[in-house]
Amino acid sequence: MGSYVISFQEIDTQHLLVGRKGWNLGELSKIHGIQVPEGFCVTTEAYQKALKQNEAFHALLDQLTLLKVEDRDQIGEISRKIRQIIMEVEIPSDVVKEVAHYLSQFGAEHAYAVRSSATAEDLPHASFAGQQDTYLNIIGKEAILQHISKCWASLFTDRAVIYRIQNGFDHSQVDLSVIIQRMIFPQASGILFTADPITSNRKLLSIDASFGLGEALVSGLVSADCYKVQEDKIVDKMIATKKLAVYGRKEGGTETQQIDPDQQKTQTLTEQQILQLARIGRQIEAYFGCPQDIEWCLVDDTFYIVQSRPITALYPIPKANDQENHVYVSVGHQQMMIDPMKPLGLSFFLLTTHAPMQTAGGRLFVDITHNLASPVSREILLDTLGQSDPLIKDALMTIIEREDFIKSLPNDRKEQSPGKNNKGMSPAGFQAQIENDPTIVSDLIKSSQTSIEELKYNIQTKSGPDLFDFILEDIQRLKKVLFDPQSLGVIQVAMNASSWINEKMNKWLGEKNAADTLSLSVPNDITSEMGLALLDVADVIRPYPEVIDYLRHVKDDNFLDKLVNFDGGQETQNAILAYLNKYGMRCAGEIDITKTRWSEKPTTLIPMILNNIKNFEHNAGNRKFEQGRQKALKKEQELLDRLKQLPDGKRKGKETKRMISLIRNFIGYREYPKYGMVNRYFVYKQALLKQAEQLVQANVIHEKEDIYYLTFEELREVVRTNKLEYQIISKRKDEYKLYEKLTPPRVITSDGEIITGEYKRENLPAEAIVGLPVSSGVTEGRARVILNMEDADLEEGDILVTSFTDPGWTPLFVSIKGLVTEVGGLMTHGAVIAREYGLPAVVGVENATKLIKDGQRIRVNGTDGYIEIL
Repeated sequence: MGSYVISFQEIDTQHLLVGRKGWNLGELSKIHGIQVPEGFCVTTEAYQKALKQNEAFHALLDQLTLLKVEDRDQIGEISRKIRQIIMEVEIPSDVVKEVAHYLSQFGAEHAYAVRSSATAEDLPHASFAGQQDTYLNIIGKEAILQHISKCWASLFTDRAVIYRIQNGFDHSQVDLSVIIQRMIFPQASGILFTADPITSNRKLLSIDASFGLGEALVSGLVSADCYKVQEDKIVDKMIATKKLAVYGRKEGGTETQQIDPDQQKTQTLTEQQILQLARIGRQIEAYFGCPQDIEWCLVDDTFYIVQSRPITALYPIPKANDQENHVYVSVGHQQMMIDPMKPLGLSFFLLTTHAPMQTAGGRLFVDITHNLASPVSREILLDTLGQSDPLIKDALMTIIEREDFIKSLPNDRKEQSPGKNNKGMSPAGFQAQIENDPTIVSDLIKSSQTSIEELKYNIQTKSGPDLFDFILEDIQRLKKVLFDPQSLGVIQVAMNASSWINEKMNKWLGEKNAADTLSLSVPNDITSEMGLALLDVADVIRPYPEVIDYLRHVKDDNFLDKLVNFDGGQETQNAILAYLNKYGMRCAGEIDITKTRWSEKPTTLIPMILNNIKNFEHNAGNRKFEQGRQKALKKEQELLDRLKQLPDGKRKGKETKRMISLIRNFIGYREYPKYGMVNRYFVYKQALLKQAEQLVQANVIHEKEDIYYLTFEELREVVRTNKLEYQIISKRKDEYKLYEKLTPPRVITSDGEIITGEYKRENLPAEAIVGLPVSSGVTEGRARVILNMEDADLEEGDILVTSFTDPGWTPLFVSIKGLVTEVGGLMTHGAVIAREYGLPAVVGVENATKLIKDGQRIRVNGTDGYIEIL
């Protein structure tokens, strides 16, 4: 026959002809021993032929292409007209002839399921599941032809159109094939996931089963039994009360029937059938090479498979070199950057770190299996992670309590003599050395700046493969700076002093989190200075209404050049350029070298500058800093006065004063090493983009940013040879789109199981949303839920609610009076800067951006770690 209809057996690699669903059925039909109800596909060529000459259809399609998601009314109106045209269009006679031919082969008297199969369905980065229509128990050629038209029309339901707009698909590039499949009338049916959809565990298979046709289950009409199978054993069963079932009617169509009350609680499948179905699932999974979501039916003890598609929502598992069990912890949750990174960004970070890291889903994970196996290192690890993210610690406790997942090593307490670090000096000695050297921080900062200036000078002469050798060499210098024992010692001394103050003041005076107030407005904090410096930029611009008006309408990044045409424009340009010169290498997500820096896109700063002009008066930066400093001094005096009244008060006061001076002198430096790293990254990036320009000129890549989709080593090779298979870039761009949709887990095992932790706390208000308290105080205000820093429209007194913040978000902190994030711990960026600015903050709040709605009035309790919606 022609190319308008093909049977499942004839389907080859061309899923553009039959859509992904049709192609999957063709593949399933080839698997030995798998029963698939027979049938055929009306190809996309039939759909194209039916509408090719229809001018009204194409005119409406052009109109639809111009619309955005928010144009709901127009989408509805145009889509309705398109569906009407499709329903009225005559199916071409040669298509009708081929359908009739296949129907006579399979039996025209039988009932059929008529199902849509779009070319943009079940893709790795967009599932389109349930977007188009399915019709069951259709009998007779005329009814089948009518339902082919209905399936074609369902390509333009409002929800399908909106989904395509959201996912960036061109309506004219998506075609529809129609599956005509022999109808079977099952006693039971359901869905089988070869990886558990709740935990993502690849070894745990999950079966949903109910009586009658599966449509009742898919449409949410009935509850289903749920069986879990692991390694050929049923490990869990949940038997639902099944009151309804959908069955096919003799004359065509379906009906919903009540189930006999004494059958409602019966187990749908026998134990033997459950295990048989599980084996079928594993066979299909092995054939397709990835976890599957499978629709099945049971007829007279035979299982029929009516569909199988990849499960797109599973988080990929980091790769291991062996078959042992492994536990991985997310790096992004520690670094406050849970967005996916592009390959170049990942490879740079891997070059900069000492830790054993793996990549999965565009994110970094550390394999901590070995640390968990040893009792001593387990204790240290849990203690460290517990401080930075209690949810990670709680998830790890779940794994440890199972006992069978990780083999415990014998107790290996070969500790160094108490209190010696690897440089042969005890922490107390190290602390004394740091305490007695007030210039240590300024020396470390000066040394870092000198080193960066040298790098900027030396890199200018490098190009081609030499540049890559030079960068690798300089990364060794960067690592020396990042892991310099003196630098780490300063940070450790300040953190220890904070912990000491919090612990002792609570014990002696009943004062919680005293260190938060004592850390206000400390010197040498490069990140919080960056927020205050943007207030100074606003001060320069505030007197010039013309400039302010110009900035409100700026769209492109060349705006700085045009500023000089306005009164006050030169001063504005100087102020912004000076700011960029010091902080322009920063941005949100800055540990990924491929992220756009403020220097590359200065318009990012404009909304924040305008907010500062609107919300603050002149000299607000200095005033804010001085208010924080006075508050810290006042708190210090208050604590010392209260300690005097205690038994042994003189000694306690003396020790406390010493610890406070350690916090004040050294805690600000904590932000500096990362600033140095991001500075270096930007220098490397500018040099690599020059190489990228040459690759564009040589037609090796299409645009400069294509290099972001190559690793450092791959890019080096492309620069050396001037050759590249461009499909690599296209493939990785698609993968990146998929990764953007995934939520990275804090903890994942080598089985793919995502372990979630929880906060265990009593005596909280009934409706409280719980998180980790990281900056003391209680505040109320309007919640602003902001996922992208560039969309921030804040007024003074708003509370920022977001998924995570890193130094790139700091300029927003001057406008807010409280902070809530989904990710973070005691020492992550948002927490440190919140304490520095005196903002009550709660972090690590699961789903905060969904639970709290933009504009709601909320109360943030940063002392006890919860949020109330008022």
